[in-house]
Amino acid sequence: MEQQSGFYSDLLYLLSVAGAEDAYKILTFLIPIGLAWYIYRKVKSKRDLQNQALFLAAKEAGLGDPPVSLHPVIDQNSCLGCATCVDACPEGNVIGVIREKAQLINPSHCIGHGACKSVCPTGAITLVLGNEKRGIDIPLLNSNFETNVPGLFIAGELGGMGLIRNAIEQGRQAMESVRTLIGGMSSNVPYDVVIIGAGPAGFSASLCAHQHELRYVTLEQEDLGGTVAHFPRGKIVMTAPVQLPIIGQVKFSETTKEALIEFWRKAEQRSGVKINYQDRMDTIDKTDDGFIVKTATAEYHTKALLLAIGRRGTPRKLGVTGEDQTKVVYRLADPAQYRNQHVLVVGGGNSALEAAISISEEPGTTVTLSYRSNAFAKANPKNVEKINAAAEAGRLNLQLKSTVKQIDEKHVTLNLEHGELKMKNDGVIVCAGGILPTPMLKTLGVEIETKHGTL
Repeated sequence: MEQQSGFYSDLLYLLSVAGAEDAYKILTFLIPIGLAWYIYRKVKSKRDLQNQALFLAAKEAGLGDPPVSLHPVIDQNSCLGCATCVDACPEGNVIGVIREKAQLINPSHCIGHGACKSVCPTGAITLVLGNEKRGIDIPLLNSNFETNVPGLFIAGELGGMGLIRNAIEQGRQAMESVRTLIGGMSSNVPYDVVIIGAGPAGFSASLCAHQHELRYVTLEQEDLGGTVAHFPRGKIVMTAPVQLPIIGQVKFSETTKEALIEFWRKAEQRSGVKINYQDRMDTIDKTDDGFIVKTATAEYHTKALLLAIGRRGTPRKLGVTGEDQTKVVYRLADPAQYRNQHVLVVGGGNSALEAAISISEEPGTTVTLSYRSNAFAKANPKNVEKINAAAEAGRLNLQLKSTVKQIDEKHVTLNLEHGELKMKNDGVIVCAGGILPTPMLKTLGVEIETKHGTL
């Protein structure tokens, strides 16, 4: 207020000593500037209040903690409050400016794009993994994606980077590092590298190995695309321009799972890259001259090994009576198979919500979504909106703060906050994440670090 009073006093003094013509010129010049400044401050104040409301709403809903996946931390001392990061965020409402400083107003909606960090003019934003309350296990990697075990490389989601474009780029860079490593080896081992996994990172690495005529083999226990292949039908996959070996730059702004997988299949045919599908890695043994990878049908002796297997690992089970029935599965293959059936979906992440939404659109289905918490902290806001809309329209039975008690042949029983609920049931889809392959990594001697808000 004192600053404003001084400004107005100086202005009045200036006008008093100026002649009438000069005073008119001064006012003509200052009034538009003052009006523009007034409008700017009003708009900024309104946005500030809106951001505060969003921040408090997220906090009250229990969604105020940062995710354990890759997310930004903002240095308040370096932040200018310029909102460049706000405009750059593809999700739209993760970051907001409050009291001249940027901060996470919807932390749970962040999916680690990292665009905010790249545009910050003062370097106030750092990308980290984990948070103070919840840690995340990450294998320690060198800058070339090699672990502390010589010759063992990791790329993609298992190393902490789950976005498709990041995984593709990491797969390519990791394979270039493999080339450098084996270039200095004189071993007679049959294979230069074994790539495990044909998701975004593994596929990119395979293309790179094929391009450079390395002696490689790629093992994929299921189909091309890895985790992406198991997204529900029609899921929108956000990508950005990436460089695929042999293929060149790929420009996608928004595409469906089906379109992306089809593009990869055409790239596979065009490039001639070879991938062994339905060939699951059983064991990995370290040798003096590399690794021996065993599957059910073959054994591969290799100089180097690239793990691109994602973080899901073995599906996490519920541990309840009846879970061993064939009607219980751990990922959705095709919503149409549940037509005219009573289906239970368990989980609160994007895979669970998307499965429930897609099944609810099939004729004659009765879908129940069970989640142990009272809010979807890990899900995309668009998916949450669709779930709430489906529940309000009666297309879906939403049971928050519930857990599965028992699965019978024709029924399933849920534990609710106040009692139990027994329902008819023909199928159960458990989307509770996976058990990380940490034990396997530790057996090989890979150092694991639990991240609590660091990178």
